[in-house]
Amino acid sequence: MICLRDQLNLNCVVLETGDDVGGTWYWNRYPGARCDTESHAYSYYFSDELLKEWTWSERYPGHAEIRRYMNFVANKFDLKKDILFQQKVTSATFNNNEKKWKVVSNEKIEFNAKFLISAVGCLSNANIPNIQGLENFEGNYYHTGNWPKNGVSFVGKNVGQIGTGSTGIQAVPVIAEEAKYLTVFQRTANYSIPARNKPLTSEFKKHVKENSDIYKKLVKRTPNAHPFEISDRKVADVDREELNEIYEKAWEIGGLQFRAVFNDLVTNIDANKTASDFIKKKIRETVSNKKFASILSDIDHPYAGKRPPIDSNYFETFNRDNINLVDLRSDPIEKIDKTGIKTKNNHFELDIIVFATGYDAMTGPLLNMNITGKNNLKLKDAWKEGPKTFLGLQVPGFPNLFTITGPGSPSVLTNMPMAIEQHVEWIRDCIKFMNKKDYSTIEANTNSAEKWGAEVNSVANKTLLPTVKHSWYLGANIPGKPRVFMPYAGGLPRYTEVCDDIKNNNYKEFKLN
Repeated sequence: MICLRDQLNLNCVVLETGDDVGGTWYWNRYPGARCDTESHAYSYYFSDELLKEWTWSERYPGHAEIRRYMNFVANKFDLKKDILFQQKVTSATFNNNEKKWKVVSNEKIEFNAKFLISAVGCLSNANIPNIQGLENFEGNYYHTGNWPKNGVSFVGKNVGQIGTGSTGIQAVPVIAEEAKYLTVFQRTANYSIPARNKPLTSEFKKHVKENSDIYKKLVKRTPNAHPFEISDRKVADVDREELNEIYEKAWEIGGLQFRAVFNDLVTNIDANKTASDFIKKKIRETVSNKKFASILSDIDHPYAGKRPPIDSNYFETFNRDNINLVDLRSDPIEKIDKTGIKTKNNHFELDIIVFATGYDAMTGPLLNMNITGKNNLKLKDAWKEGPKTFLGLQVPGFPNLFTITGPGSPSVLTNMPMAIEQHVEWIRDCIKFMNKKDYSTIEANTNSAEKWGAEVNSVANKTLLPTVKHSWYLGANIPGKPRVFMPYAGGLPRYTEVCDDIKNNNYKEFKLN
């Protein structure tokens, strides 16, 4: 909005499903919902004023504080006057003759636009698995990605939580503190590093504001856009004693910095095993119940091969008297009935079921809008074998459609505000160029998209990420979804270079008319 409305003087309107700003943080209000990027980096860097005027309170901000930040940004730049809230896009169709997009909302309101920009996010299409009998459950059930605005009371309730990914790991400690009894249903054991979240000191707040230029440069040059450097050493460079000391220190610091202590943890399986074994040992040391400790540490994938969670007392929570852990690999869910969950070997009486079962990630939010490009090409058909994009910014056959942090871009492998900023500024410059040269449409070449898809695969295959066959990076959590590694794993700096080269080359890799 700022780039297009204020800088290019274009007429813009935003359609937003929710009744306020916040994006993913509008919907993610579940217990314990918290960012896993340190707050001073989880910020917009396009405005020096904004950096100086806003002050974060914690190392890792919670959902409520992030919503306050988003509202602060929206109010500062007077964005809400051009946002239509509670307007869900039900279809978007490109008119070949008029070379415009017709967008229809749930209220049957039609909009016509030269450019259509999707900012639906990567993790906004909540996935509730198709479990037999859910409709018969007489209690209440909720998905963490679509949490009631007024919250949920667990007092005196028997609660069942399905899922132990990043979301589930955040929710468990908070629910267990309030619930009468919590049963956690785990399919896939997961690593997690202590967040060591804490209030920010006045000294650190001052330091961040005084050094905002330094941090801006730092997040722009690190692969994942985080405010810390990745070490240039490899695991093989140190002996066993030093290795353990490094991991212990990183464990105490906490957060995603653990992943940065060696530069080959996500590329070398032997190096990764040292980190994986260290974390598994910590889990077994933390969890006093030997059965639970065994289930929680029986992890079948490399550390950081999936999204690496960070937590506040997750493993410690399994030492409480009011918690149970069910290993779904040995005792799978068969159905949900009126009173709870029936597994192969047991029945669990429940008042509330919490689905921490993730999302139809990256492609789901886009496909959910029923997008139809030129010559009646539907996006769902174009992507029936998996997403095909050029740079995660455009799709062949869909002129003037831009996808912010779409599949094929760094997106979920980075600090998202920085990835979004880079995309928004690139789109702004592209539209500015088109208007200056009097072009009516821009469209990704099929050949360019194929080459970029090969590059995305090539870069991913240099890491351990595609080896985790049940990862949502591959769409493996959605039955029938094509198994394609979707984000670009080459890092935001390299990706930015590619995008800048294309811009400086006058977008010759695209069809311009």
